[in-house]
Amino acid sequence: MARPNKKSRIAFFHSDATTVMSVALVLLLLGIVAFLGLAAKQVTNNLKENIGFDVVVKETATEADVNQLKQMWNNASYMSSVKYISREDALKEWERETGEDLMEVLGVNPLSAEFEVKVKSEYANTDSLNKIEYQLKQIPAIDSVQMHKDVVDTINNNIKNVALVLIAVAAVLLIISVALINNTVRLTVYSRRFLIHTMKLVGAKPSFIRKPIVVSNAVNGMIASVIAMALLSAVLYYLIEFEAGWGSLISLTDVVIVYAMLLAVGGVICALAAAFAANRFIALDYDELFTK
Repeated sequence: MARPNKKSRIAFFHSDATTVMSVALVLLLLGIVAFLGLAAKQVTNNLKENIGFDVVVKETATEADVNQLKQMWNNASYMSSVKYISREDALKEWERETGEDLMEVLGVNPLSAEFEVKVKSEYANTDSLNKIEYQLKQIPAIDSVQMHKDVVDTINNNIKNVALVLIAVAAVLLIISVALINNTVRLTVYSRRFLIHTMKLVGAKPSFIRKPIVVSNAVNGMIASVIAMALLSAVLYYLIEFEAGWGSLISLTDVVIVYAMLLAVGGVICALAAAFAANRFIALDYDELFTK
């Protein structure tokens, strides 16, 4: 009797190991997609925070007017960054870029002082920029405001289209992942269908039969999650250490959220799939075990 039991234990171990590795690979794919989505979101925010406008200051504006404008933007809720370019700085920039000395040609500096203002990502839309523009045009020291709204609309439309594509891809991959995990767990329970039937014959209640199957598969799912997290950690380490820019795209909070999601998905989906599969085989007669 010892030999069959040993073979049975080995078979169950192989079945569990196969389940764990299969689920781990699926969760690894989900994790990669999740991190790509978070990175894309951060890239989007960075891109939006590069959106801004130029404010030209009147030539009659005094130093006190300029300082008042600086103070206003430092307190503005929409401001991400602001840079003041004086007339002298604008002239130097022109000479550096074109090689022309306007003072020598014209005898005067025709350039105006201006502010380059970048807005926070949540304000990078036409409606918000229109409200900001209206407020700024009421200030006497400001000559004009250049909002670049066409560029803003183009960027936002492109971001929206890319986001829709990413959401669709993520949804399809999630459905495929759930189906793959369900099928893998079902095959594991299928390999124990005769054991389930034997337990029925000796009078075991469905809940008694189902509980160890659900618990073992939930544990397998969490082990698979840990393996997936270890593989993802290796990938993230490589990207952050050897690929420039990735360190600023993914935060520690993002990592914690994704890992918690993988742990929950691995355990919960495996447990639910095992429960459904166990109920199915518990309900079958002996002859049906060969055909279902």
